[in-house]
Amino acid sequence: MLSSIRITLLFLITTTLVEARPHRRNPVLAPNLFAALKTNDQAILGAYTVPLSNGTATLPAPSANLKLKALGLGRGTQNYTCATSTSSSTPAPIGAVATLFDASFFLPLVSPLEGQEILNILPGYLVTYALNILSPILPVLGSHFFTGPTTPNFDLTAHGGPGRLVAAKTGDIVAPKGSATNAQGAGAVDWLQVQAAGGMGSEGLSMAYRVYTAGGKAPATCLGQGKTIEVPYAAQYWFFD
Repeated sequence: MLSSIRITLLFLITTTLVEARPHRRNPVLAPNLFAALKTNDQAILGAYTVPLSNGTATLPAPSANLKLKALGLGRGTQNYTCATSTSSSTPAPIGAVATLFDASFFLPLVSPLEGQEILNILPGYLVTYALNILSPILPVLGSHFFTGPTTPNFDLTAHGGPGRLVAAKTGDIVAPKGSATNAQGAGAVDWLQVQAAGGMGSEGLSMAYRVYTAGGKAPATCLGQGKTIEVPYAAQYWFFD
């Protein structure tokens, strides 16, 4: 059953997003509202545990010496390419681009149990909103992009974050059944573990997880698609060092 603080927080977040929609003539925004709640308190982050299981499979756990350094909510696109626009071609992944929002902004207001439940709900909400609506409202943690189709980058330095990570995939499980889709009905992409690739320039971060994904999954074939496909998605991102 939802507690009053969870109801209040979800109402606050969703109402602010609705008020920010472009069709509103006089949007009522509080741009610094969420930034004012932002926390870098390691004691608060330390009370949270990254979700690793989809119910039937489990990602490798972070080693005991690693600490949670940042907790983000990513909103962007999973990108694919098609050789032809026919059913004989299958979309091939070519990376992703996303803005990472600081997911720790409300954690001081709730218990870890309540905070985790809210975090798990939010990707399904965020995937339905365009970035130009979210960016002025939620505090930005950093950016996510690829250098090559298999090399994910996470840069948290521009907004005072703990570092950057240039990584390689080290764990992969399918998203749980019933995971949120995007507005176009695309299913949820896999949950991942990635670790720093040696000699690639990582600093301050050595491991990340993508969990509680919403949307982002490629269509089954390239039939009727262009050369490139951008599929909106959202997800939780957990960063360790």
